[in-house]
Order: sequence, then structure tokens, then C-alpha cells
Amino acid sequence: MAPVLIGILFIGLPWLIFHYITKWKTGATLTRQDEDLLDDLHELARRLDDRVVTIERIMDTENPVWRTSSLPAAEPRHPRIQEPRQ
Repeated sequence: MAPVLIGILFIGLPWLIFHYITKWKTGATLTRQDEDLLDDLHELARRLDDRVVTIERIMDTENPVWRTSSLPAAEPRHPRIQEPRQ
């Protein structure tokens, strides 16, 4: 009985612990599908950025002041914030 208990304690228990540590570490990494998805999303973001730059260039050509006319005027303070009373 003692050799079985010692075998379980010194061989079985460490094997079980290291087995689940290995599974935990491999599960936390990116899979090949995740990397492919990230690459696709990066490419899509780059293409969308190129499109926005192109549209801004066209807008600048047609109306050079479109940026200032499309942005709201900056307010000096938020309307709900009141000045401190003296």
C-alpha cells in the first residue's frame, strides 16, 4: 500500500499539475485562425484609412474650408457649468 501511495504522491500528482499547466499555457496563445483574422482586420483598417484620406483630398480640392465649416464652434465653457459666484 505504501509504494502505491508514494507513487501517486510523487509521480501522479506532479504529472497532473504539469499537465494542466501546459494546457493552460497553450490555451492562452493565439491560434493561426486568430492571427489570420487580425491580419485581415489590419488590412481592412489600412484600406479604410486610405479611403478616408482620398475622400479628404477630394473634399479639400472642391471646398478648401470644409474642415472649419463642418466642425462646430468651440464654446468657451460647458453650458451647464456655471461660473463661481463672488
